[in-house]
Amino acid sequence: MCEENQTQVTQIRLLGFRSLQKYRSLLFIVFLLTYLFILIGNLLIILLVTIIDHLKTPMYIFLKHLSIADVFTTTTVVPMMLDKIFGELGILPFWGCILQLYIYSIFGYVQCLLIAVMSYDRYLAICHPLRYSSLMSPHLCLQLVTGSWLLCMILISSDFFILIQFTFCGLNFIDHFFCDFGPIVELATSDTSILMLQDFVFSIFTIFFPFVFIIMTYIFIFCSIFNISSTFGRRKAFSTCSSHLITVCVYYGTLINVYLAPSDQNTSHINKYRSLLYVVVTPLMNPITYSLRNNEINWAIQKMIGRIRQKV
Repeated sequence: MCEENQTQVTQIRLLGFRSLQKYRSLLFIVFLLTYLFILIGNLLIILLVTIIDHLKTPMYIFLKHLSIADVFTTTTVVPMMLDKIFGELGILPFWGCILQLYIYSIFGYVQCLLIAVMSYDRYLAICHPLRYSSLMSPHLCLQLVTGSWLLCMILISSDFFILIQFTFCGLNFIDHFFCDFGPIVELATSDTSILMLQDFVFSIFTIFFPFVFIIMTYIFIFCSIFNISSTFGRRKAFSTCSSHLITVCVYYGTLINVYLAPSDQNTSHINKYRSLLYVVVTPLMNPITYSLRNNEINWAIQKMIGRIRQKV
C-alpha cells in the first residue's frame, strides 16, 4: 500500500530522447527505415525457410526462429518509440508498460538460447559430419527449439509473478525509450532484493551458461578446422559457421556493452542509448549477415523470384 502522501502509479512516463528533440525528424526517419529493413529482412528469412524445401534443415530452422524473435523484439519496442519521438508526454498505462517488458524479455532471452543451439548444430556439422544427420535429427531439432521457447517463458513468467506484486508509488517517469527491466524495478517502493537475486540466477542459466557453451563449441570447431589438411577444406568448413560466428560476436558484444559496462552516475542515461544497439543493431545485422554471406539463402531468393515471375 502507498503512504498517505503518495499515489499509486497508474501510468509510466517515458522521457525518451528529450535531449535530441531538435533532431527528432531525422531520428524518426532513421529508426523507421531501420525498422522496415529489419522487418523485410527477417520476414524474408522466415518466408524462405517456410516455403523452400532445400532450407528445411536444422540450421535454417534455428535461424527462422531467431528471426521470429528479432521481429517481435523490435516490434515490441520500435513502433512505440517512433510514436514517442513526436509525442511530448510519452505516457503509457502501467500495465501496458509491464506487458511490453514481459514480451520483450521473453524474445530477448530466447535469442541467447537459440544462438547457443545454433552453435551446437555447427559443432556437429563440422566435428561430426558423417554422423550429423543421425545426431541432429528432426525430432531433436524440434525439441531444442520448443525447449528454448518454453524455458524462457517459464523463467520470465516467474520473474514477472514477483514483479507485479510490488508496490509502485510516487515517481512514475523513467529516462528511457521503452520499459526496460532496470528502470522499472527502480520505481518500485517494495523490497526488490528477491527479484534481483532471482533475475541474476536466471541470467546465469540463460545468458552466461549459453555463452560459455558457445565458446566451448567453437574451441572444438576451430581445432577440427585446423586439423583439416587442405586449404580448400578449411575454408569450406569455416564458411559453414562464419555467419553464425558473426551473429555471436554482434549479439554478445552488444549485450556486454549494454548490461555489463562499468557503471557511473550517468549509467541509466547512457544505457538508454546503448540499448539501441540491442534493440535495433542486432536484429538488423542478422538478415544482412545471412543474406550477403550465405549462398543457399541467395539461391532461395532467386528461386522464389523465379516462382513469382512464372505465376505473373
